[in-house]
Amino acid sequence: MPPLSLPLVVSTLRSAGCVFAEDEAELILATARTPDEATAMIARRVTGLPLEQVLGWAEFRGMRVAVEPGVFVPRRRTEFLVEQALALGSAASLIVDLCCGSGAVGAALAEALGALGTPGNAPELHAADIDPAAVRCARRNIAVYGGRAHEGDLFEALPDELRERVGILAANVPYVPTGDVALLPSEARDHEPRVALDGGLDGLDVLRRVTAEASGWLAPGGLLLVETSERQVAAAREAFLRGGLDVRLAVSAELGANVLIGTRPHGTRLTPR
Repeated sequence: MPPLSLPLVVSTLRSAGCVFAEDEAELILATARTPDEATAMIARRVTGLPLEQVLGWAEFRGMRVAVEPGVFVPRRRTEFLVEQALALGSAASLIVDLCCGSGAVGAALAEALGALGTPGNAPELHAADIDPAAVRCARRNIAVYGGRAHEGDLFEALPDELRERVGILAANVPYVPTGDVALLPSEARDHEPRVALDGGLDGLDVLRRVTAEASGWLAPGGLLLVETSERQVAAAREAFLRGGLDVRLAVSAELGANVLIGTRPHGTRLTPR
């Protein structure tokens, strides 16, 4: 291969169908430590690997979040979920990032809430995912905040000591209906774990499981935030209500984001364990 230059890399990426070839070429050349590494990164991108997995990081709410091959890449629209959590739960002292993937949501919340609080009084942070690769990646991203990453199926992964203490429960659950997974862009369909995408027949299987148990983990007034699609909002809202949560919808037309926010009402009593 001829010596690497920006025009050559742009041409190579454009030929492979990369829509934002110029931006991607600049990022690859800026990230690679050697010409050989740049060449290998370009080759991986040409095969369709998501840019973030090629680079080894994704930008999320102004942060660089480590993203390893085979781990779900955080979406920009999910920044809206973080913004809603910060607006409503700025006093939270315990955060859980459920279905955490790379741990981007938990890291962003811990970063922001730590900045809002007093020095040395950062919120306690836990993240959980069923995918071992995601847990390893999340552990890297939340370690700087003193966070702990747990492997397991939803709430089964969490320490029992967290029950009825969680101030913010961010659950970026998979919500693509099974029949629609094949319609996703190849970057997601072929390079991200299906468990992070497939939400069952109507896309709400995991959401229903989360809302059914969330009240037992939330502190009174604690928040559950879940992203979903516009067409799923009505059914998802019903799941929140069945779980004993007050619920409201927040929408960002700009980002195409729909976030349902459930609150455990003050004064509610849970069935003794």
